[in-house]
Amino acid sequence: MRKYTLLCLAGLLSACGNDTTQPQQSTVAASQPSQPSQVTSYPVTRQGDVVDSYFGEQVADPYRWLEDDRSDETAAWVKAENEVSFNYLNKIPYREALKQRLQELWNYEKTSAPFVEGDYRYFYKNDGLQNQYVVYRQKDGAQAEVFLDPNTFSSDGTTSLAQLSFSKDGSIAAYSISEGGSDWRKIIVIDVATGKKIEDTLVDVKFSGISWFNNEGFYYSSYDKPEGSELSAKTDQHKLYYHHLGQQQSQDTLVFGGTAEQKRRYVSGSVSDDGRYLMVSGALSTSGNDLFIKDLTVPNSELINVLDHHNSDTYLLHNQGTKLFLVTNLNAPNQKIVTVDASNPAPENWTDFIVETENVLSASVGGGYIFAEYMVDATSKVLQFDLDGKQVREISLPGIGSVSSIEGKPEESVLYYSFNNYKTPSTIYSFDVNSGKSTVYAASAAKFNSADYVSTQEFYTSKDGTKIPMIITHKKGLQLDGKNPTILYGYGGFNVSLTPRFSVANAVWMEQGGVYAVANLRGGGEYGKDWHNAGTQLKKQNVFDDFIAAGEYLISQQYTSSDYLAIRGGSNGGLLVGAVMTQRPDLMKVALPAVGVLDMLRYHTFTAGAGWAYDYGTAEQSEEMFKYLLAYSPVQNVKAGVAYPATLVTTGDHDDRVVPAHSFKFAAELQAKQAGNAPTLIRIETNAGHGAGTPVSKTIEQYADIFGFTLYNMGVKELAK
Repeated sequence: MRKYTLLCLAGLLSACGNDTTQPQQSTVAASQPSQPSQVTSYPVTRQGDVVDSYFGEQVADPYRWLEDDRSDETAAWVKAENEVSFNYLNKIPYREALKQRLQELWNYEKTSAPFVEGDYRYFYKNDGLQNQYVVYRQKDGAQAEVFLDPNTFSSDGTTSLAQLSFSKDGSIAAYSISEGGSDWRKIIVIDVATGKKIEDTLVDVKFSGISWFNNEGFYYSSYDKPEGSELSAKTDQHKLYYHHLGQQQSQDTLVFGGTAEQKRRYVSGSVSDDGRYLMVSGALSTSGNDLFIKDLTVPNSELINVLDHHNSDTYLLHNQGTKLFLVTNLNAPNQKIVTVDASNPAPENWTDFIVETENVLSASVGGGYIFAEYMVDATSKVLQFDLDGKQVREISLPGIGSVSSIEGKPEESVLYYSFNNYKTPSTIYSFDVNSGKSTVYAASAAKFNSADYVSTQEFYTSKDGTKIPMIITHKKGLQLDGKNPTILYGYGGFNVSLTPRFSVANAVWMEQGGVYAVANLRGGGEYGKDWHNAGTQLKKQNVFDDFIAAGEYLISQQYTSSDYLAIRGGSNGGLLVGAVMTQRPDLMKVALPAVGVLDMLRYHTFTAGAGWAYDYGTAEQSEEMFKYLLAYSPVQNVKAGVAYPATLVTTGDHDDRVVPAHSFKFAAELQAKQAGNAPTLIRIETNAGHGAGTPVSKTIEQYADIFGFTLYNMGVKELAK
C-alpha cells in the first residue's frame, strides 16, 4: 500500500505573513557597512599530531579528536563553542525582533491534502506554531479527530513522525519515529480503530520505507548496528526484511542483503498497489540501482533480475496485471517510461511508453492515469496520459512554479496537488481526472501579499561559458544600487533539483528589503543526468565556478555588492559554501554553511558516506582523485593569513548523515587561522539532526540567529519598519 511521509508536506512547513510596508531600496542606514562587535576570544582547540599518508603525500589532521562524538573532551568543546556563539548572537540588537516576526508569520493553520485509508479520511494539520504536524482522521463526515500527535512523543518536540503506512484494508497502521533528528528509526504498529499498540516496537531501522503486503506484514530496511558510535560509525551493508505481524523482530525474514553477492549500501522494497509484486532496488551509491521483482502470488517464488547493473536509476511506477510501467534514465538522461511483461522484464524487452524529451521527466499515477511532470528551466509542466499512452491534456497550472506529485489510488476520480513558488504560499488544489478541472481545495492562510514581490528567472554565464539559470526574488521597487542585503543559495549535487518553493523564513528576509537568489548549478538534476554528471568527481569544480559566477552576476547587475552578499547552503550545499568561501573569500561578506560535508578526505568513513562516492570520488580511489579532493576540501584549504568572511557554521549534535565532526573541524580551522576581524562561529543545535523533523520552535530560533548574524555583519543597524 501507499505510504505517507512528512516529505510530502515540504511545501507546508514554511509560512509567511502580512507585509503592509512599501518597498524600500535597502535596510542599510550607512553608505558603507559599519563594523559589528568583535569576538574577543575563541575556545582553545587542542591540536593533535595525526598525519595521514595518501600516495606518498602527508596530510595533517590536527583536529581528528573532534570526530569522537562520545568523548568528554568533544562534549566540553561543543559546550564552550556554543557559549561563545550564543553570547555573540544574543547581543545582536534585533535578534529578538526577528524571532518575534518569524513567529508572527509562521503562526497560521497549515493543512495537507486528504487521503483515504480504509474507513477514514486522513490529513495532516498544524495549528500554527506546533512543533510537529498532527495527523487527523474523519469518518463519514463526522468531526475530525486526532489520530497521531507527534507533539506528545517527547516533551521538547524533538521526536518526530517520519513515515505513516497503512495495511491493505486500512485497519492497521505502522509508523516510524525519529528521536533527536537521527536517521535511525523505530517502527510502531497500531490498531487503527483503537489507536492501541499491537506488538513490540521495531528498532534499529534506517533509510527505510514501510511497504505492506496485504494485512499480514510489511517490508523494511536497515543496517546492522555499527561498532562504536551509532551516530558516526560506518554503515555499509543495507538489508531488506519482511516483518510478519505478531512475530518478534529477531524472527523477521531477510529478503535481500547480508551476503557478499548481495552487498548494497542502499536497499529498498516496495509492494505494487495491487499486492502482486515486490520490487527490490539495490544501490552501491546515491546514483544507479539494480532491480529485482518477486511474484508474491506464487509461494516461495524467487527474485527475478530486471536490471543487473547500476548504470541507471529505474523504478516501478505502476502495473496492470503482468504489465509493468517503469521509469528509467537508462539511455535516456532526461528519463522516460517503458513497459515490459513481468515474466521477462530484462531491458532488451522494454517498449517505450512515454519517450524522452528535452525536459526532465518525473511521473506519478492515480485515478487510472499517468501524470508526467516535466521540469522546464526548473519549473513545472504537467501532462496527463491514459494507460494506453495517449496524451489526454496538459494540466492548466496557476502560474510558474512547483507542483507536487498528482497521485492517488486507481479508483479515485479526484486527486490533489499543491502549487507554490518563491513568492506564492502553497495552495492545495483538487483535480478532477475526467474533466481536467482544478479547484482550490485549501487556500493558504498566510498573511502575505504576493503582489508586493517579484520573482524573475535570469540566465548568467559560468566560467566555462555554460548558461546557468537563477531565480531572483525581492520586493517590487527594489533599487539596483548594490546595497541590498542578498542571500545566494545553492546545492549543486546528487541529481537534486532546486525548484521554486515558498518559505516563511525567506519571506521575512525579503520583508527586510533582502534579495533571495537561487542558482540551479551543475551537479543538480534540473537538466537531467548529463547536468548532474557535469558536477561530479573530477568535474566538481564546475559547481563552485557556477556559484561564484552567480555571485559575480548579482554584483554586476547591482542587486548587491560583496559588502552585502551572503552565501548559504546545507549538506552538499554546505560543502559548496565551504569550498567557495575558501576559494573566493573576497566575494562575500557572510558565509553560512549548514550541516556541511567539509572534510572531503574522510567523508566516506562515517555512517553511509561511502555511498556518496558517485558524486565525490574518494581519496583512496586514485592519486588524481586524491589531489583533486585535496585542492578544494574546505577543512584542508583554510589558510593562515587570509581574511575570511563572517561565518556562522550550523550543525546538529545528532546528525548521523553528515556527522557534525565536519563542521567542528572546519570551525576550528577557521578560528585558528582567520586573519581578519570577522567572526567565525559555530552554532551546534543539541538533540537535532540533519534537519528533518526539527521542531518549529528550534527552526524559528535558528533562522533568527542566521538572519540576525547576516544583517549584523552587513552593517544593518535596524530592521525595516
